[in-house]
Amino acid sequence: MAETQKRKARLSPAERRALLEDAACACIARGGIREFTVDKVVAEASVSRGLITHHYGSMDGLLVAVYSRMYRDWLTVMETPRPGLSRIEAMVDALVSPPLFDREVMNIWLTLWGEIANNPVLRAAHRELYDDYRTSIMKALSDAAKRNGRHIDAETVATAFICLIDGFGVQRCVEPALLSEENARAACWAFLRPHIGP
Repeated sequence: MAETQKRKARLSPAERRALLEDAACACIARGGIREFTVDKVVAEASVSRGLITHHYGSMDGLLVAVYSRMYRDWLTVMETPRPGLSRIEAMVDALVSPPLFDREVMNIWLTLWGEIANNPVLRAAHRELYDDYRTSIMKALSDAAKRNGRHIDAETVATAFICLIDGFGVQRCVEPALLSEENARAACWAFLRPHIGP
């Protein structure tokens, strides 16, 4: 343990924050918000309690950092071009495939969403991050519709599409056997085609 602490003492501030965020994600994935405690996070990371206050100010600060990282990672995967696919095809493919379409990832999202209603600090972060997510989807939908000579209310369609994807997340946590990647992909296109065309 002493040797582990020495090795971790040599980590850069960014590496320490990543270590704490990894530990927080592991705790949340394992047991929801009840596992997100100072004691459990620092035990998972094998670091001292003071690091949370030093880097985040509070557990709320760490929770916002985890939420922000989840969104950044989500957007990075979702917006990564995939050879042979249009932007909207690549986006749909990413949303219904690992690493995004994963029960552990969905468990973390559900926990974070549940906290938004009760945590004003997290709610403020959500408003900004969700806007980036929705804007990205709106752009992909608008581009696809334009290519097919269609005009759509991209904001309304994007909001409904996000609700569909979020519903997949709930299903993957509650009863994953009832929703395969193929089923989810087919449901996405069944929703999107009437709006953006073939």
